[in-house]
Amino acid sequence: MLQYDFEESVGYWITITSHFYQDALNQELMPYGITFRQFQVIGWLVYEGPLSQVELAERMMIEPPTLVRILDRMERDQWIKRDSDLEDRRRKVVKVLPEARPIWSQMVACLKRLRKKATQGMTAEQVETLKSLLMQVQENLGVKVSEVEIV
Repeated sequence: MLQYDFEESVGYWITITSHFYQDALNQELMPYGITFRQFQVIGWLVYEGPLSQVELAERMMIEPPTLVRILDRMERDQWIKRDSDLEDRRRKVVKVLPEARPIWSQMVACLKRLRKKATQGMTAEQVETLKSLLMQVQENLGVKVSEVEIV
């Protein structure tokens, strides 16, 4: 039988916590007709500004064809718009439309509720320590981390 001490693995705890957090966020968003993937699209675009479909798929860690179906629905609902890049007509750039503002407000409210739930019982110092430790893990893994607010 293969053996591994998962409970001592930092990767296990980060991965399983991320899974539970995403599932909880999906549950928060569901009553508003918003999926986790739609939240990711708008979230990345709000955070970084317009992105190409390829860049967006990379950030979401999904395949570009999977993203296309998500974007088709979001474009139909007038939350986003895809334009051809002026320098490379084959490249599609995705941007958030002003019509998405009400849905973004609902997403932010869900994020704030989930943040409160996830950090329940923690002091402000513990929350800051958690964020610092997670940023250190990212830096140790070669990810350039900027000072951003974690939702």
